[in-house]
Amino acid sequence: MTWILIGFPAFMIGNMMNSSIRADGSPRYAMASMVTGCITNLILDPIAIFVLGWGVQGAAIATVIGQILTFVISIIYIKKFKSIEIKKEDFKVNFKILGKICSLGASSFITQISITIVIITMNHILGIYGAQSEYGSDIPIAALGIVMKVNQIITSVVVGIGVGAQPIIGYNYGAQKYDRVKKAYTISLITAIIVTAIATLIFQLCPQIIINLFGQGNEIYNEFAQRCFKEFLIFTIFQGVQITTSIFLQSIGKPVKSAILSLSRQILFLVPAMIILPMIWKIDGVLRSGPTADAMAFILAICFIIFEFKSMKKLEEDKNE
Repeated sequence: MTWILIGFPAFMIGNMMNSSIRADGSPRYAMASMVTGCITNLILDPIAIFVLGWGVQGAAIATVIGQILTFVISIIYIKKFKSIEIKKEDFKVNFKILGKICSLGASSFITQISITIVIITMNHILGIYGAQSEYGSDIPIAALGIVMKVNQIITSVVVGIGVGAQPIIGYNYGAQKYDRVKKAYTISLITAIIVTAIATLIFQLCPQIIINLFGQGNEIYNEFAQRCFKEFLIFTIFQGVQITTSIFLQSIGKPVKSAILSLSRQILFLVPAMIILPMIWKIDGVLRSGPTADAMAFILAICFIIFEFKSMKKLEEDKNE
């Protein structure tokens, strides 16, 4: 923790600069800065842990060195900015701009923090109802823990797709080129749906292969873990729509709607479903809470995007008059 905190400023500024570099039209440079830090971390981890014998502390030091490298590469880009020129007076805090930045970033923050809330709630519920089932409390917690980790990988890919389209959508929306906004959203949405559709098929057809990656279990463990993938993640494809639409709303300056949609699956729908459905179906209710939340968040996303597309159509008509 000490080393991670030491490297935290570099981590924060490196990530902030990465977004700015992408928005400036240099996504390859942004990717190179992140990948360089990650590869450095991967190389230094075994050296620090095993060769130098620093253990967990060595892993932390390797992480911080990777973050500092990303930070340095990102900072070098300041002189290469195409669209902005940084002056001394720009470092004066503007609370109006700061407030807008925080409001637009609230959606991404909520998405990340809500995962923690869901895991805490889920483990508590599984401990109670798992103990009342044939599986016991340990198997459900372990199995759904794997499911959440795997699902987070898919979520991260979809978030990457949405964030990749964000500067394009934001720029064209500001330029009142609404056809391009719709096209960029549609392309990112289709890509996200393809990714989540493939993930859904894998979860339904060969969950045991994924389970084996996390270690071997007995027959009853494998049975419940397979059920987790097939039931809890049956509507994974809907997550592509919800996440992409949430980032899209963030891109066009609709932070409240974006925040609501970000909250919808994890907090507004999933947590209540995890609490209510087990009262009816016990441990099965926990598994059914996943598709329930996905379906409801999907419907909300569709309603939001239909409204925004109609609004853009009206804005386009007003512009042409």
